[in-house]
Amino acid sequence: MTNRFRLTLAQMNPTVGDLDGNADKVRAAFSAGKAAGADMVAMPEMFLAGYQAQDLVLKPAFVADVRQHIEQLALDCADGPAVGVGGPLAEQGQLFNAYFILQAGKISAIVRKHDLPNTHVFDERRLFDQGPLSGPYSVNGVRIGTPICEDAWHEEVCEALAESGAEILLVPNGSPYFRRKYERRMNAMVSRVIETGLPLVYLNMVGGQDDQVFDGGSFVMNPGGHLALQMQIFDEDIQHVDFERGPDGWRALKGHLQTFPDEWEQDYRVMVEALRDYMRKTGFKKVLLGLSGGIDSAIVATIAADALGPENVRGVMMPSEYTSQTSLDDAAAVAAALGIRLETISIAAGRKAITDTLAPMFEGAKPDVTEENIQSRLRGLLLMALSNKFGEMLLTTGNKSEVAVGYATIYGDMAGGYNPIKDLYKMRVFETSRWRNDNHRGWMLGPKGVVIPPNVIDKPPTAELRDNQKDSDSLPPYEVLDAILERLIDQDQSVAELVAAGFDRATVKRVEHLIYISEYKRFQSAPGARTSGKAFWLDRRYPIVNKWRDDS
Repeated sequence: MTNRFRLTLAQMNPTVGDLDGNADKVRAAFSAGKAAGADMVAMPEMFLAGYQAQDLVLKPAFVADVRQHIEQLALDCADGPAVGVGGPLAEQGQLFNAYFILQAGKISAIVRKHDLPNTHVFDERRLFDQGPLSGPYSVNGVRIGTPICEDAWHEEVCEALAESGAEILLVPNGSPYFRRKYERRMNAMVSRVIETGLPLVYLNMVGGQDDQVFDGGSFVMNPGGHLALQMQIFDEDIQHVDFERGPDGWRALKGHLQTFPDEWEQDYRVMVEALRDYMRKTGFKKVLLGLSGGIDSAIVATIAADALGPENVRGVMMPSEYTSQTSLDDAAAVAAALGIRLETISIAAGRKAITDTLAPMFEGAKPDVTEENIQSRLRGLLLMALSNKFGEMLLTTGNKSEVAVGYATIYGDMAGGYNPIKDLYKMRVFETSRWRNDNHRGWMLGPKGVVIPPNVIDKPPTAELRDNQKDSDSLPPYEVLDAILERLIDQDQSVAELVAAGFDRATVKRVEHLIYISEYKRFQSAPGARTSGKAFWLDRRYPIVNKWRDDS
């Protein structure tokens, strides 16, 4: 009877649709496991296809291509440990989120996901069929049970595996980050080991995919909820864990327990990694952005410098007659502190040409927000022209507070390919800027020290589209606005609940109205890094046309 079992955990970063590249990562993990004398090498959920592949898995040609790659991997990894790898499975007119076990040159077992998540960013019930409750498979005489990701959040799958003879639970995951999610994962997995009395391996992927970042943090837990191994977050990592059979069954031997940074660092890392992977996986090398002298563009420029290196970031200041000398100086100070390139392009001539062109049509009409938005849209035009000419991705710089209430100009400052701070409320922008000034890590490619001058953080926010304009002219103070937005959006509270909490009803109703009428803008906005559990796009899907309002 086998009394020792070595499992290699490959916490790796796949790219959706890059079947050759993902297969190479499987081969690399297999080689590492073989060299370490492993019995099995485990890859995360849907690894070969990449995750989330969304409707790409509905293309039969794609699923067939995945199957061919898996069969080739079985042949390539025949001489060594077993391999577990996730991918889609087409079978008898059904489609499953599956986990393939490769042994001795063939697919020896297939596990089909049973519980399909349909909350937050997930819509798997639309894509996949529900797999049956399955039993364990055998690797070198050890019975392994594999609940796939969501399966381990519900007790029936793990209980069925335990009852059918599983000795170790291996949970492959594609679990994306949001703030404080790790604690939720840990609590759920503690419940599974207590219920089953089995050791549990939680293997998560890393890397960015569109708006989501998979944060890794894989771990091994023994019965009683005792951690035996804790892998790092955000970085690719391969670790080997040894199990020993004793009188009470299998137990994992103690390995390294990685500690995690606080939520401010994790959020910032997510924004950096999201942009870094978005660029790498789409093929872009450089970015540009409008550098206004304000805090939002300053933190986006900093994130870009940390993600890509200052040499790959271009800032563009586009002054008008409303641009203050302070803004010019602050933009220059941010660029100098970061070491990024700064260009200056006046919009005065362009604005005059557009104003003159529209003058016959606007004759007799009073100037209003239309003229303000022309400035923003002209800036968007110039930035997109630079993006097209030089192949640099344009970053947008609207924070979640602005995106929520539509305090942004569609086809203007909303133009661009990615928004690193799309899920960061304004008050968190302030605190994140202070955090970055005080902290530097090895994964940051930007310089150490104060990179966002205190004046940029402390001055009153303004769009500078008219004389003496302040954001507070159009919006409640950000500390009030953000508190209302967090309750209405992140917590789905009612107007009555906010009023009971002490907020002014008229202010709440005005903010609610702005949220709803701005849906069409968000529908056309750039993707951005998800840091909360209620990010705009897949987390929160509202109709554009919506006449309902909460009159509670």
